[in-house]
Amino acid sequence: MTNPIESAMYVASQLFLYPVLIAIALLFVHAFYALGAFAWQAWQRHRGQPGGFELAAARARNPALSLIDLEALATKRLEFARIATRVAPMLGLVATMIPMGPALMALADGQLADVSRNLMVAFSAVILALLAAAISYAVVNVRRRWYAVDLALLEQGAPVLPPAPAPVHDPVAALAMEGVQ
Repeated sequence: MTNPIESAMYVASQLFLYPVLIAIALLFVHAFYALGAFAWQAWQRHRGQPGGFELAAARARNPALSLIDLEALATKRLEFARIATRVAPMLGLVATMIPMGPALMALADGQLADVSRNLMVAFSAVILALLAAAISYAVVNVRRRWYAVDLALLEQGAPVLPPAPAPVHDPVAALAMEGVQ
């Protein structure tokens, strides 16, 4: 690389490796956090608990919220995860390409250990980025459907929460409650 522009571009691209790797690691951690929050919300929705129905809970706290306000709330709630689904693969590609330069230079010099190390970084980064994007994508799409259904029910004036299950007669629970009352 005798051309100063090529040298400057190479050096500048190498400066981005660690920030991109850190961003991928953060997106990967966030994807699992989002997956956990999603699983918790799915469990709450399955059990008919109000916490699983964010839009209905927001409307209950503030009845003045319009459907447009609730739609904006849903969009805001999905925003970071939607961005993560698109940015993570891009960062994975960047994290794949940056180590390729040093890997090719090491290959030209016959330093196979350096080639292996750089390729390991490149492939590991893209795998983590794609996993983060896939998890975020699944969470976003299911939540988007939940919010659409909830908004439609709110618009129709129908109850969003499923009706509470009928109480089951449990003689053991009845005996236990006798001592409490």
